[in-house]
This record gives sequence, C-alpha cells and structure tokens, in this order.
Amino acid sequence: MKLNTKDFETRMEKAIFSLNSNFDTVRAGQASAAVLNRVTFEYYGAQTPLKDMADIRLADSRTLEIKPYDGSTLKAMEKAILASDVGITPANDGTKLRLVFPQPTEERRKELCKQVSKMAEEAKVAVRNIRRDANDTIKKMQKDSTMTEDEAKSSEKSIQDLTDKYIKQIDAAAAKKQSEVMAI
Repeated sequence: MKLNTKDFETRMEKAIFSLNSNFDTVRAGQASAAVLNRVTFEYYGAQTPLKDMADIRLADSRTLEIKPYDGSTLKAMEKAILASDVGITPANDGTKLRLVFPQPTEERRKELCKQVSKMAEEAKVAVRNIRRDANDTIKKMQKDSTMTEDEAKSSEKSIQDLTDKYIKQIDAAAAKKQSEVMAI
C-alpha cells in the first residue's frame, strides 16, 4: 500500500500560504493595508480586528486612510495602531486616521531583509517537519507490514520531491520579497 501524499502536500501548501501572509505584514516603503491585518482593539468588551471596523484605502502609494464605520471608535483604533508593531504614528483629523509610510533607510531595508529571511527559514522548518511526519508514517506502515520496502522507498522519494518543490517555492518567494524591500 503506497502512502497518500495528498495530506502532506496540503500541509506544505498551508505553510507557503502562511509565509505569504507573513510577508504581507513586512513594510517595504509602500503603503499596504495588510500591515493592519493583525491590529485589534477593544470594541464593546471584545477584541475586534481593525480591518473589520473601518474602511481602509490607499490615498497614494505611501499613505493609508482609515475611516471607522463608527466614529466613536476612532480613538481606540488610534491607540491600537500605536500599541501594535506597525511602527507608524497615525495622524488623527477627527474623522479618519492617516498612516504615512516613510521611505525606509538602507539600514532598515537590510533589517527587513533579515526579517524576511527568518520568516522563510521558519517556513522551511515547517515543511521539513511535515516531511519528518510523513517519513515516520512510512516507517510505521512498513513496521506494521502494510507497506513493502519498495513502496516505502518510493513513498520516501515522492515526499522528498514534494519537500524540494516547496523549499524552492519558499526560496523564490523570499528572494522576490527581499528585492521588493531593497527597491527604492
């Protein structure tokens, strides 16, 4: 009986998806609403995502405008952005918040590249852990005599091929994000 690699491939795809959503939070000198994805504030006693409670628009390539649906939440949103890791102080004009993204310095861009590399390495570790789980499953199936040695070798090779494929995707995504960060 050959190992069904579909489950492991799905888990590896999720690791890539997670990496890309993490990359979205890295500021590359251009305004992106994705940097606010993790920002929450207290609204009627519950932590509420800011993106669910406001209209977030690009005013220009380096400015985000945040207009709350409920004007009374403006101050709470401002405090949440200040407390988050966004790193930009919002300008409050009484009806909306403005986030102006400064052009990052050379030093800051290098720092962001290191952050991108670290995220990519974490994704590679996740993919390798999935490979390890698959290989453990293969060994268990072989020990239980539900898989022959030839089937085990074939399964291990297909899992390794999957791992190589996703590691290449991670490297390509990281290289693309790093070039985006380093572009002025």
